[in-house]
Amino acid sequence: MIPVDGRGVRVALNVAPQRIVSLVPSTTETLFDLGLGDRVVGVTRYCVHPARVRALPRVGGTKDVRPDRVRALAPDLIVGNCEENTREIFDALADVAPLWAPLPRTVDDALADLLTLGALCGVPDAAAAWHTRILAARAALRASGRPPTRVAWLIWRRPWMTINRDTFIDAMLREANGVNVFADHPDRFPVITAAQIAAHAPDLVLLSSEPYPFQGRHVDELAKSTGLPHDRIRGADGELASWHGTRMALAFDRWTREDWPALS
Repeated sequence: MIPVDGRGVRVALNVAPQRIVSLVPSTTETLFDLGLGDRVVGVTRYCVHPARVRALPRVGGTKDVRPDRVRALAPDLIVGNCEENTREIFDALADVAPLWAPLPRTVDDALADLLTLGALCGVPDAAAAWHTRILAARAALRASGRPPTRVAWLIWRRPWMTINRDTFIDAMLREANGVNVFADHPDRFPVITAAQIAAHAPDLVLLSSEPYPFQGRHVDELAKSTGLPHDRIRGADGELASWHGTRMALAFDRWTREDWPALS
């Protein structure tokens, strides 16, 4: 079967790609974990894992990819993401190379995409091995007996922004028995106020390390504006909650062994 990505585009390759450009940090890490590092010829400036990517050519950011730089690398596969990248970027790269752009909103979506990426790149066995590893880590987390924790997961400041249930982050939090207090908001990435955060009375407000680079001073700021105690507002590792792909195994392992405060 020819796989269909998040745009509804069917992507078929006659041979396994040998020159891959990744427009997504989590996918870059996954490609290396699948043993494809030597085939990755270009990445974004936000691609930081593994350390080897620092030597690779940069094609811009996830929202401001330079099509000329991608074209110059002569890829035979471009891997993007419908949430990380824009339609304008995809349109500009349409005649450069086949482009796979998924949109995983659940853990199962992300697991399916991992297998598809492995098949597209000619490494189905490596993808299947990681798939098995992630499922085992997920099962261990579910069996660990974590108590439910009502959380407000913040991704931006000025204005404050969070996530609703129709997001991959929410799906990951639910795996760790996190209950998103803004899950029912009609917007996927709601703009909220400090007063709304206080009114929802979360057990924890978790300040994600990405996309906004929250720091310690923001804990003081939010405590003052919400009236919530400082010990209920903490930094959180955004990569663990928002990176689909092989990073899910690390997330589930960490959350099985550690409490929410250990995410900071």
